[in-house]
Amino acid sequence: MKIALICSSCGSRNYSLNKPVHNERLVMKKHCPKCNKHTTHKSSI
Repeated sequence: MKIALICSSCGSRNYSLNKPVHNERLVMKKHCPKCNKHTTHKSSI
């Protein structure tokens, strides 16, 4: 299943990855090119 990671600050979808089907949300610290800093990114599902 392909999911998108959404920046918690600006809401842009910067990263996509394949994830097995689970009901829990994935939360990662990633670099947001729009904010130009490291922010928390959450999965769209």
